Amino acid sequence: MMAGTAGEEELEVSWQDLGLDPASTPTWALTLTPAPGPTPASTPSLSLASESLQPLQDLTGDGGVRKERLCPGTGQPVPPSASVAVKYSGYLGNWNKLFCSNGNSKYPRLMKLGKDITLCGLEIGLLSMTKGEAALFILTPKYAYGQRGCPPSIPPNTTVLFKVEVLDFIDSEECDAFFELTYEQRDRLPLEKVLKVAATEREFGNYFFYKQCFKIAKDRYKRALSILGRSSSSKAEQSQINASKLLLFLNLSLTYLKLERADRALKYGQLALEMDPRNAKALFRCGQACLYMREYSKSRDFLARAQCIQPFNRDINNELKKLARTVPAVQLLAHGGDLSITYRFLEKGQEHCLTWRD
Repeated sequence: MMAGTAGEEELEVSWQDLGLDPASTPTWALTLTPAPGPTPASTPSLSLASESLQPLQDLTGDGGVRKERLCPGTGQPVPPSASVAVKYSGYLGNWNKLFCSNGNSKYPRLMKLGKDITLCGLEIGLLSMTKGEAALFILTPKYAYGQRGCPPSIPPNTTVLFKVEVLDFIDSEECDAFFELTYEQRDRLPLEKVLKVAATEREFGNYFFYKQCFKIAKDRYKRALSILGRSSSSKAEQSQINASKLLLFLNLSLTYLKLERADRALKYGQLALEMDPRNAKALFRCGQACLYMREYSKSRDFLARAQCIQPFNRDINNELKKLARTVPAVQLLAHGGDLSITYRFLEKGQEHCLTWRD
């Protein structure tokens, strides 16, 4: 994401149970959020509420998992090792008896296939989907809750219906394998694999950042940094490592600003500048952090340097205006008397001046 401008807020680029017995209930059932209203007790009909639906696709060959695509997605199908963010609703009956849903969740959490989602038929269905796709599924008991069901919400030997939308997914196969290794084994891995794992961890961090889960994002970025602790005697390899670190330093600086930890934001911004002294984003983040900490002189220096690199950047110029409005007010309060301050900045190719007088 290095092509973006300094001021753009961009990155370098969770559930209740049903009160059932964990010993006998599938993990997926334990993670579903129960829907309001009375618990249905009858076995659902396979007939669908709408007569306009197209013939169902048999995903298993025995009619155990049937699918109708409502909206196509894009890209590759969800891989078996993915963590997925989905919106779902589970039904009994003729698509009119809702027993679970996360439709009210603004930011559905990422769930790991085979760990957080273990309902066999739902996994099969998700593996047939792409990002952005929405679909309806009919799961027979064999591929859902079995002959026992999940009383009291799901009766024994019940066919269940799901409406699912895949919002996003991240393939974490490389990461899963990497973190199962010992430190010695990790050190022997080719740099290409290490960089791929770090990039995936950063992708997880970006996902959580955009969902405004800043603490989780921060932890994923730091986890990625820990992977890049190795050094290399090869200048080319070290350059690749530093390039990955630079992106993480910038992400951490922005994330700490969101967490209102300006001191940490400044630290990671300065680490980025050690690698790239003319990085406008790093200078801008440092200027923001110093302004937050009321270190106005330092803020001015960082922002002025950023403006020299990107003179027409709106966010940098707006931050300079904010600083110019803040500094006179502070000085008047502290010193009183006559005061005149002029601050020059560029906007839309023209030089502007802001002047305050007591």
